[in-house]
Amino acid sequence: MIMEARQKRLSTPLQWGRREKAAVAGVIVAVLIAAVALGVYALSSGAPTRRDCIDVVFASTLGGADLKACGSRARRVCASGSFHSISHELSEACGRAGFAYKQPVQTSG
Repeated sequence: MIMEARQKRLSTPLQWGRREKAAVAGVIVAVLIAAVALGVYALSSGAPTRRDCIDVVFASTLGGADLKACGSRARRVCASGSFHSISHELSEACGRAGFAYKQPVQTSG
């Protein structure tokens, strides 16, 4: 009868054979290799950060905006005094880059 074989099968604990152990070991090795490869890629990719760059993220009319500049362009942005609404964030970024920051002229009105 079918029920007899089922009862015996359910009462015996699972046995891991050589094939099952090899399959699990292969999956674990593949996951470890992928994790190491991803770690090496993450550490080695991307451009190194330049010390003469400014990067300011600020609120804009359509959401977040990003002001990025490096080298002489960053020096001009810091010396312009044109950015009234982000003067605090820009002064910090210019200070980190080593550029003099010109405070924007306050206009009354």
